[in-house]
Amino acid sequence: MKNYLKSWNLARVLRLAIGVIIIMQGIEIEQWLLVGMGVLFAILSFFNVNMCATGSCGVPTQRRPHKHAGTAYDEVK
Repeated sequence: MKNYLKSWNLARVLRLAIGVIIIMQGIEIEQWLLVGMGVLFAILSFFNVNMCATGSCGVPTQRRPHKHAGTAYDEVK
């Protein structure tokens, strides 16, 4: 259990806190969809999964431009 808690960072703690706050607010105003969203945030932090787990938030690496033998341009009048 100690090793599990050592791997927690600030973002993970914030996600858990936001999830708990959303759950409490949803219960208070009886909005069960809001409670579900809070549970989602709490589960994401508990399992250390973020919204970019599918790789959709990744930044593509820069590719070197290909050196072409030469580009011919025609003058248009």
